[in-house]
Order: sequence, then C-alpha cells, then structure tokens
Amino acid sequence: MGDMTNSAVDFYPKNQRGESNHAGEFGCSLDELRSLMELRGAEGVQKMQDTYGDVNGFCRRLKTSPTEGLAGNPADLENRKQIFGRNFIPPKKPKTFLQLVWEALQDVTLIILELAAIISLGLSFYQPPGERSEMCGSAAGGVEGEGEAEAGWIEGAAILLSVFCVVFVTAFNDWSKEKQFRGLQSRIEQEQKFSVVRGGQVIQIPVSEIVTGDIAQIKYGDLLPADGVLIQGNDLKIDESSLTGESDHVRKSADKDPMLLSGTHVMEGSGKMVVTAVGVNSQTGIIFTLLGAGGEEEEKKDKKGKMQDGNMENSQNKAKKQDGAAAMEMQPLKSAEGGDGDDKEKKKAGSSKKEKSVLQGKLTKLAVQIGKAGLVMSAITVIILVLYFAIDTFVIQKLQWLPECTPVYIQFFVKFFIIGVTVLVVAVPEGLPLAVTISLAYSVKKMMKDNNLVRHLDACETMGNATAICSDKTGTLTTNRMTVVQAYVGEVHHKEVPDPDAIPSKTLDMLVNAISLNSAYTSKILPPEKDIGLPRQVGNKTECGLLGLVLDLKRDYQTVRDQTPEEKLYKVYTFNSERKSMSTVIKMQDGSFRMYSKGASEIVLKKCSNILNTAGEPRGFRPRDRDEMVKKVIEPMACNGLRTICIAFRDFPGSPEPDWDNENIILIDLTCIAVVGIEDPVRPEVPDAIKKCQQAGITVRMVTGDNINTARAIAIKCGIISPGEDFICLEGKDFNRRIRNEKGEIEQERIDKIWPKLRVLARSSPTDKHTLVKGIIDSLHGERRQVVAVTGDGTNDGPALKKADVGFAMGIAGTDVAKEASDIILTDDNFSSIVKAVMWGRNVYDSISKFLQFQLTVNIVAVIVAFTGACITQDSPLKAVQMLWVNLIMDTFASLALATEPPTESLLMRKPYGRNKPLISRTMMKNILGHGIYQLTVIFTLLFAGETIFNIDSGRNAPLHAPPSEHYTIIFNTFVLMQLFNEINARKIHGEKNVFDGIFRNPIFCSIVFGTFAIQIVIIQFGGKPFSCIPLQIDQWLWCMVLGVGELLWGQIISSIPTNRLKFLKEAGHGTQKDDIPEEELNEDAEEIDHAERELRRGQILWFRGLNRIQTQIEVVNTFKSGTSFQGALRRQSSVTSQNQDIRVVKAFRSSLYEGLEKPESKSSIHNFMTHPEFRIDDSQPHIPLIDDTDIEEDAALKQNSSPPSSPNKNNNAIDSGINLTTDTSKSATSSSPGSPLHSLETSL
Repeated sequence: MGDMTNSAVDFYPKNQRGESNHAGEFGCSLDELRSLMELRGAEGVQKMQDTYGDVNGFCRRLKTSPTEGLAGNPADLENRKQIFGRNFIPPKKPKTFLQLVWEALQDVTLIILELAAIISLGLSFYQPPGERSEMCGSAAGGVEGEGEAEAGWIEGAAILLSVFCVVFVTAFNDWSKEKQFRGLQSRIEQEQKFSVVRGGQVIQIPVSEIVTGDIAQIKYGDLLPADGVLIQGNDLKIDESSLTGESDHVRKSADKDPMLLSGTHVMEGSGKMVVTAVGVNSQTGIIFTLLGAGGEEEEKKDKKGKMQDGNMENSQNKAKKQDGAAAMEMQPLKSAEGGDGDDKEKKKAGSSKKEKSVLQGKLTKLAVQIGKAGLVMSAITVIILVLYFAIDTFVIQKLQWLPECTPVYIQFFVKFFIIGVTVLVVAVPEGLPLAVTISLAYSVKKMMKDNNLVRHLDACETMGNATAICSDKTGTLTTNRMTVVQAYVGEVHHKEVPDPDAIPSKTLDMLVNAISLNSAYTSKILPPEKDIGLPRQVGNKTECGLLGLVLDLKRDYQTVRDQTPEEKLYKVYTFNSERKSMSTVIKMQDGSFRMYSKGASEIVLKKCSNILNTAGEPRGFRPRDRDEMVKKVIEPMACNGLRTICIAFRDFPGSPEPDWDNENIILIDLTCIAVVGIEDPVRPEVPDAIKKCQQAGITVRMVTGDNINTARAIAIKCGIISPGEDFICLEGKDFNRRIRNEKGEIEQERIDKIWPKLRVLARSSPTDKHTLVKGIIDSLHGERRQVVAVTGDGTNDGPALKKADVGFAMGIAGTDVAKEASDIILTDDNFSSIVKAVMWGRNVYDSISKFLQFQLTVNIVAVIVAFTGACITQDSPLKAVQMLWVNLIMDTFASLALATEPPTESLLMRKPYGRNKPLISRTMMKNILGHGIYQLTVIFTLLFAGETIFNIDSGRNAPLHAPPSEHYTIIFNTFVLMQLFNEINARKIHGEKNVFDGIFRNPIFCSIVFGTFAIQIVIIQFGGKPFSCIPLQIDQWLWCMVLGVGELLWGQIISSIPTNRLKFLKEAGHGTQKDDIPEEELNEDAEEIDHAERELRRGQILWFRGLNRIQTQIEVVNTFKSGTSFQGALRRQSSVTSQNQDIRVVKAFRSSLYEGLEKPESKSSIHNFMTHPEFRIDDSQPHIPLIDDTDIEEDAALKQNSSPPSSPNKNNNAIDSGINLTTDTSKSATSSSPGSPLHSLETSL
C-alpha cells in the first residue's frame, strides 16, 4: 500500500505541508482516514472503537454532526477541499491536435504519397551535368522548354500540399469527435447528483461538490461517489465487485462492517454515511492513480522538479474546467465494465462492450476487399508502365543505360510510381471511416435534441437494425405519476378516494402511520413549481402516490415522520425484487414492537391472517375470504389497469425479542389495513409511437413486474396487443416453467417456441428479463437473427441492458447502475424517444449506403481511367494532384453532404435490415455499375476523340514536364462535374425517381454542392501548373456541364430498369451470417476456450462435416425412396436403419460438441439438432464470401416451392420412437438453391 500512499501524496502536495498546521483543526489527518478505509469488516470496527470511540466520536473529530450534517458555509467547505482534496479524479488528457495530426500521417497510402512527392521534388531540383544528351532516348518525350524545367517541382509540392489537407481534415475530424465525446461525458457527469444532509436539510448536490465530513444519504441503486463510514443502515447490501471482484453482495451494518467504498453499488436497502475520503484519496481514486489516469500529471511533476503549488493549482483548475465533471464516479465502473471513455480506446482494450456493431463489421470487410483490389490494380499499373518504358527505350531503340541518363530515367520511374500510387489512392475509400464518423457524430448531436443521450456511438446505428424492443411499463409506457384512485378500507370498496369521515378513526390512524413510516423518508410530495402545476413527486413514485392518499385524507405525513425520525426506526426490510414488499419495525412506548408492511397485493394478502373490519377491529381472514377479495376487489382494479398495493401491520411482544433476521417467521400473520388501486396513466404519445414501431417491422414486448391483469390492460391501451391477434401473455413463473427442461436447465429450443408470440411478460424478475433478451438474441428461429433493444431503469436491469444489442436507460427514473450498463440514456424517460432513435439509426445506415454508392462509382471510374490511360498513353489522364482533389471532394465533402441528410418518417415505413443484409443492395449495385458505364463512356470518348470533337491539340503522349493541355483539362473538368451531379443521384438508394425530394431541407448538402462547383471553377481557370490545368472557353465549359447534367437524366433511365431483371448483379458487404457469430460473443458468457482446444474442435468439426454430408445424402436417399411412409422404408432397409442409428449417436455427440461452441451456457437438448438439420449444417459452414451470388428473388421462389419445414414441436416424439424424421431435410433435398443447407454443405466441402 506504500506506493499508493505516495501517489496520492504526490497528487495533493499542499495537503501534506498543511497537515501539521491543520492537525489541530480536524481531529484526524488525511493519512489516518486513508489507512482507516483500507480495513474491512471487524478490523474496521475495532479500529474505529480504539481510535475514535464510536461513530459519533468520529464525526466530532471531523467537525460534523450525524443528524445535522455540515453547516455548509463556503469557507469551511473550501477549507475541507484544500485539506482533504476534491471529489474529482483528473481525467486522462485528451490527445492534442498535433498528436492527432501525427496519427493521421501514419496512413500507409499517405506515407507512400509523401515519399513519392519528396523524391519527385528532389529530382526536379537536380539538374544533370551538361546539356541533356540525345543519348537518353526519345522516350523522354520532346525536349522541354526552360520554363517547364523550372516548374518541375510544382507537382511534388502540390502532392505534399494535398496530403497536408487530407491529414488536416482527418485530424480535425478526430479532434472534434473527441471533443464531442468529452462534452457528452461531462454532460452525463454533471447530471449526476447525490443527496447529502447540510444544516439539517437534505439537499441534492453535484457529486464533485461532496467533501470529507459530509453526511450522505444512500439508497438502492446508488453508485457511491466517495468512501465513507456507515452511521445508520437499513438492510444495506453492497455490490463491491468493481473493486474486489467478489460477485456476492456484502451486507453492511454500523456494528459489523461499516466501511463503504466509492465506485461500489447499493443493491438493497438504504442508510447514511459520513464521507471520509474523496477523489484521488478514495479507494477507487487510488486505483486510478495507479492505473495512470493521472499518469501524465505525475510525469509533469517529475519534470517540473516537484513544483508542487503550481501543480495543485493546475489540477484544481482542471477540475473547474471540466465543469466539475465528476469524472470520478463515472469512471470506476467504466474500468470494471470496459466501457472506457473514448470509443477507440474502448475497442483497443478488447473489452469492448459488444461485438463490433453490425455496420462496422460490414464496412471493415468491404474496405479490406476494396483496398486489396486497389493494391493489385496499382501494382499492375506500375509494372506495365515500367515494362513499356524499358522495352521501348532499351529494346526497340537499343539504347544503353548511361550514367548521365540515370537521373532522367529515375524521374520517369518516379512519375510511374506516382501514377501507381494515385491509382491506389483513388481506389481506397479513405472517406468511409470519415463518412461513418461524421454521420454518427451528426446523428448523436441531433439525437440529443430528441432526448437520446448516446453513450456508445455504434449504438445509434445498431438501433436502426432493431427488430424487437423489450420495454418496461412503469415510467416508459406510462407517465410514472402515481395517484391512488380506488381503495378497499374497512371492508368497503370505494371507487374513488374516500372521505376521511367514511373510514373508522382507528383504521385511519393506522393507515396514515403505516404509509408515512413504512416508506423511504426521501420520498416526499413538494408544492408545484408553478402555481397551476401538479404537486411534485420526489423519490419513489409508488410511495409518493400513497403519500398523496394521506394528503387527500386531510392528514400530514411529515408530522408522523417528525415524531419517529429515521434513526429511530428499529429495523427496515427494504423493497427488493424477491420480496416484492417493504416492512418497517418501530418500537412502541410500552417496549413492544409494531411492524408495518406494504407490497404487491397478492403477495402481502397471502401473509395476512386478519383484516380490520368496519369498526376498525381485526377479524379472521381465511383463504376463502382471500379468494373472494381477489375476485371482487383486486381483479376488477387490475383489469382497469390499476396497480394494487396491500397495506398491513403486525404487533410483536417486547420480550422475548423476535429473531428479526429470520424473515420467514416475521413476515407472516399480518393484519390487512387496506388495499389501494394506484393509477399510472399511459403516456398520451405512446400508442402512436408503438403503432409506428409495428409499421417499421419492430415487435414491442412489455416486460413488467406488475400483475398480469394490470399489464394486459395497459398493453391493450398502448396497442402492444390488439384483440383477435395471436399472442401470449405470461407470468414470470409460467415463462420459467415453459423454458426449462426436467433438470431445470434453460433450453433455447423451448424459448424459440415462446418468444415469437410473447407480447407481455408480467410479474417478471430481472433474471427473467435477461433470459428473454438472451433467448431472443441467440435464437436462430426465423430467417434472420434478431437485434434487440431493451429499456430498463432499476439496478437489477443491468444484466439485461448489457446483454441487449442496444440498452436504453431512463435518465430521470433510472439508477446509476442502469445508466452505466446502457448505450443510450433517454433523458425524458419516454418511449416515443426510442422511435426517434430507430429513425436516426436507420438514417445513419442509409447515409453510409448513399455515400458508398457515390464513392464506389467514383472509385471504379477513376481507377479504370487511370489504369487504361496509363497503359495506353503512358500517362494517367487524371494527374496525381487532380486525383487527390477528386478524392478530397469525394471523401470529405461528399461524406459531409450525404451523411447529414435529416431523417424522414418514410424511414419507418420499411422493415429493418437485420444483421445479415448486405451493405450494398442490388439496386445500389445497379446504380454504381450504371453510372460507371456512363462516365467511362464519356471519358474514353473525350480521351481518344476529344481533340477532334473540340478541335484542339491532343494531350496524349506529352513529354515529361510538358505544359498542361486543354484536352486533359476538359477531361478532368467533365469528370468532376459528373461526380457533382452524381452526388445528387446518390441521395436516393432505394430506386426512387425524384432525387431532388427534400433537397432544400439539407442546407449543408446544397452549400457543399455549390461550394465544390465554385472551387472547381477556380481550379480550372486559375489552377495552372500545380493542377495541370489550363483555362477553358465558355463553350467548352458548357459542354462539360451538359455531360455532367447527363448524369441526372441517365440516373432516371437506370432507375426505370427493374432490378430483378438483372440477375447477374451481386450484393456486397454482408454482415455476420448465422454461422460467423464472432468467437468473442460465444465466449462472452463462458470462460475463454483455449487455442489448443479450439484447434481440436476444428478437427472434430471437419470430421463431422464429412459425416454430415454422408448423413444428408442418406437422409435424402431415404426421403426419395420412402416417399411418405417412412416406417415402411425402415422395415425394408435394415442397413439404412443401422446407419441411421449411428447417425443418431453422431448427432448426440455433435450436439454436445456444438453446445460448447455455440452457446456455452444453454445446455440445449438433442431436440435442436433433430428438429433443425439446417441449423446444424449452417453452423459448420465456413465464412460466407463478401460478394455473394445469391439471388434473393430466386431464393424466395425456391423456398415457396420446397416443402415447408416442419414446426419444431411436431418432431419432439422423434427421439422417443427412435426414428429420425426427415421433414426438414426433404426441404434441403428439393431446394439446392444457394441458401439451402445442401448447397452450403457442398460449397463448404
């Protein structure tokens, strides 16, 4: 621990010097407090008693009061910050702009270009001795004039300049992305507030303002912002796994284990603690210092020769600069859960929260393939040029290589090299990452306005592919403003809130006490902010609804609480998802105890054996009475969509004191006081939002802890279920019963039978939610894999939020833990914001596709032009600098223009793309090739016949440093103008006719198109030598324009050709297929499979593939032979039967193998492998190539003709009768279409 101490001492140098002076001021030093927090359990208690006596003594030393807290005067708070430090951990310094520039320079193509440019520059300044001799051959082209020789350096310089532009733009983009990300982080962090007691009042302050000596109130779901010692706790359980790695929850109490550590989670209960260490001195802070979150600061300190004062100031200012960005409380978890600050680092760490997002996966594959193609093309170009030159010079002209000619030849080779590099530069779509970044950053910024705070950039685009949303009910679909509207008190069912006189006075007192005392004291009802508004509900909304009832009954809950302050509560059983109730024990004046309970009515009523009658006296309450009450009171309430809460009490004798820890004997024998119905109205905009989701092909499921009748009523109001539909509503326990086998293990196949129809899951626990989400994500049922979004607000929703493809946490009602596990935070807790997220996500996907369509057209054309031009005329018609300009327009501007298209409602009219839809659809392929053909025709016509058409000098076969020609200038100009108009075509990717639709809604697009056009005019008219251009006449400009506008007309022709006629078109950029689920995903839940084992498995799989093939063939033969009567076939062919038996053994073996590979945690039965041969065969298929010849229409047609696959449950008897039914395989026999198992098997072998 020694070095830890030093690191913090380093950090807060002032403290240490000040300590001797301040020792008198506070009764304990920083070091004492730190060593205290390093103790655990009994040691900690012992140390407290030895040193401070008790907690009160400790508080006195820290000059604070356990009940009143700090006085809160600014001088004292500042003093504490100076001595004990601030609650802030300096974040890692962002990369400077220069560092980002340096990173951008690491790009391979740019390095090659720089080298080429430098060599070219060097050679242009090198004058060979004496006059250029004729010996060097005529291949050197005509003798250049003096002026041109001087201008030789321009090309090299221009290349360097354009490289600088590319680098600068890239760096600037990275920098702004980083800045946005930090802004986002600090916004998340500023919203983080914590309750502390100051001057006897409970107030919420930003976490960075907490100081040592503060009394903090902690409750369920909090992420502790600082270290502290527990003063008083109710049933407090803490998850310390982020610090200790122990997953079990640790029970904390003031007398056994009072040490609370920052960065840990409160999983249950509530309490108060006195803050002992903040910021870098807290346990998490120490770890961070070690990890070097403050590493740079320390390095600086060493350099500055420990300029301690300055450094302290520095970190203080930094704290202010970050807007008190309490980097601190957000960070501990990040480190634990791998969601670290910057996106890039997150990926590098390899602990990225999810697998690569769907889009990123597709893009990476595409970019790699394009890069390879470009490299090959550029290599061929260079080789052809060099060979042509060498043969022409040394073979045909029979010249010797003379020393004085070397520089001349080298200049040629450099020129060829530059042409080659140019081809490569044009081929590689550098704009792709840029387009993705811009598009995501733009969307994230705009999503802020739509109340979506995106924490992980890729979540935004994954959301566009979502096929299912599992939503909470309370607060997301409903307003989360609870009001009691019905009550059953004194054996009377009141359909609205009763008059106080209508309730027996004994019962009324009991009810008011039960509600006021048995609720968190942090739940309050405050006067409305505006005069006309509703009263504000603070804290737990259900409790606020009950407190509202007390106020409606003309009583005041606060006076009751004042008589029994929180520290007088004898024992509290806090609410958790297992108990589904909350109970509070108080000690009466006569020494006896009374316990008040409240909770879900069916749960609490089961524990009631008495009920208060009309006179307010208890009478017996038998199971028969309970059933009647459920029928007559609870069900009618629930069917109106009300939550029913039962309030009860029980008296205990003072001696002998009951064993409070044994809940089973405490929480029984209750006396029911009342049952109330709480209404939580559906948000007005939700039904419309859900309808939009359903139109967009997204299934909405409600997962709630409420009773099934309430849930069903709300689901009908929202439109999640509509009468006459085929759907299932289940309770948690039924769901569990249906998905588990005899051994109690969850089976994927059983989940697959339920989830497609499941719409409401009621009375569900967090584990049920996680199971459902995982089941849907892992399911291979249906033609495509599901992409699932989940909403959650409670601490217990964490696992489900992490498992989901996109986790939405509630910004208002959500606990810190839920926010930490989520990808997107809904700042208004509203379901309709999710629909906006879907719209933005789809928009991102479409923007990228638009850009790809544009970029690939340019790439194909430019590469072919450069390649053929170079091979035929020894010089690329488009010069290096021109290519770079085209690349710059294309990449930066086009990605900006196309990536900032605002989303439209029409995006919600189509089905989601899903995980394995290719990035480049066949329509896009049609557009790319169609426009490519047009542009190539125009350019080659101009290249080989341009001089006659325009009546100008030919630019072909110009000498090495010849002046620019009109001919090549026209080609360059036409090329750029065609790209400009094609950019407008690229706005539509689904074959729409009107490409101008909504163009003025995107001012960025318009300004970029006009801006690019303006720059192009400048380049042509004034670019001169660097751009190899010569000013053009007005009529030549008009011809270039006409050819450019031709793009728009040609686009109309292309879009009228039906895509399905063009069978030869391929798709590109497939996503993850069913079988290439990345290994990380498989290993996410199990331990890492080591390599040897993986190799072994690979061998086994290959072996099984062979068997698989034999088996499929046998099954096919069987199917043909047996027709329908399979039993007859079995009788006829005993040999086949025996083989079948072997196969069944193999299947069993294989199923166990696949279990390990496919889903380590769901020990699925053999059934899966019997009922879904496709499932099994697909799995052994190798990675699907990116460009795939599958023809969707053909596939669909074949699938319709082939016999339908049997539903999974028909086959369940297959094993019992020992017969292997082949319904599914008959399908694979009839359709050997490219998607079918047989085809895949053959290709894989």
